[in-house]
Amino acid sequence: MTEVMVARIGAGWLRQAARRRSRSDAGMTTAEYAVGTLGACALAAGLYKVVTSAAVMGALTETLERALHAT
Repeated sequence: MTEVMVARIGAGWLRQAARRRSRSDAGMTTAEYAVGTLGACALAAGLYKVVTSAAVMGALTETLERALHAT
């Protein structure tokens, strides 16, 4: 092989690799991270409200007291 052929093969491989890399959707973009973070925070806030409600706190307390006083 001549140097010109090697250079053409190398350049072609480099172009193909760049095309493959630009087409792949390997990660999330910043906007997707922001939406995901907001969704996680909203879910956490909702769960916190449920767990700290009087009904759930009473049920958890009752369950723990029964478990601690079980013989």
